[in-house]
Amino acid sequence: MRLGHLGYAITAHRAQGVTTDTAHVIATATTTRENFYVAMTRGADGNYAYVVLDRPDDSHGVPHPSDNPDATARSVLYGVIQHIGAELSAHEAITAEQERWSNIGQLAAEYETIAQAAQHDRWAGLFAVAGLTVEQVDAVLDSDAYPALSAELRHAEANHHNLDTLPPRLIAARGLDDADDIASVIHARIARATTRPAGSGRTRKPPRLIAGLLPYAEGPMADDMRQALDERHELIEARAEAVLAGALADKALWTAQLGPEPKDLNQGKAWRRAAVVVAAYRDRYQVTDDQTPLGPPPQNTRQKIDRASSDQWPPRASSSRRRSPGRKSTAPAPKPHGGNSTPAHRRRRPGTR
Repeated sequence: MRLGHLGYAITAHRAQGVTTDTAHVIATATTTRENFYVAMTRGADGNYAYVVLDRPDDSHGVPHPSDNPDATARSVLYGVIQHIGAELSAHEAITAEQERWSNIGQLAAEYETIAQAAQHDRWAGLFAVAGLTVEQVDAVLDSDAYPALSAELRHAEANHHNLDTLPPRLIAARGLDDADDIASVIHARIARATTRPAGSGRTRKPPRLIAGLLPYAEGPMADDMRQALDERHELIEARAEAVLAGALADKALWTAQLGPEPKDLNQGKAWRRAAVVVAAYRDRYQVTDDQTPLGPPPQNTRQKIDRASSDQWPPRASSSRRRSPGRKSTAPAPKPHGGNSTPAHRRRRPGTR
């Protein structure tokens, strides 16, 4: 029988400079990355982290109010790595603030919030002609499920489903009088009906997505709303390009799995489009795993959908005749309205009439 040696629990501060055979570290959501680094480098033979996912209250009756019920060991450790305890310099603080407000996760959230407000009247009119009563339309717009429904409608339209006919058909298929939350029911029906893009085979069009992830908000809306959306559209695509360019310049490990950029012009363009989507996905979901392009498994439904859009590898040139009929590709969203929207065949050359 082997006898163990008794030890003492000490804080990471007291452990600095200490070396042991093995170190066993308790990590919580409040642990800073500096303390975690110190604690996880004390053991010469092994270092083990025990991640706390909940904290009972003093009576041990209910979870602590600040706990996240969906927390996982991975998400807690990711938060620890992002939790900087040391005071930042002025330059570091400015850089961190710029990074926080310019990443695709932030820009996408702003885009979706603006799109929801911009398309409010359009969706209200759509529900009215789809067969809902005035009271039911008001209930949908006031529901907590309305933001998700609004986003689902944008996704359906981006995948070329006809919103003039789809909602009326789904609503007429079965009544809503017994529904506790009409918005939630309509959302579920649309999600099931639009699992695949409209069309099939060679007639299927690629979805209209910004940076390959975010559905483009279409339809009539106020000019200031359109401008705000177009500005974020441009920022998202520019950010995705910049993230990819930086990763390629730094020779990030995940870029090696994309393979070299093809020399062929069409194949090179297809490779670039697909690589930009991967970069956008990594930036939106703050993927830090450098071993694989898309990182760990998705944590929620929205991320699963975006991961599926990003996982189009190896890419194929759009002009290739060998594209399999069922293969989905991703097309860029329409350019922001600020550009020249005149069709090419209607533009006149200088000096002609």
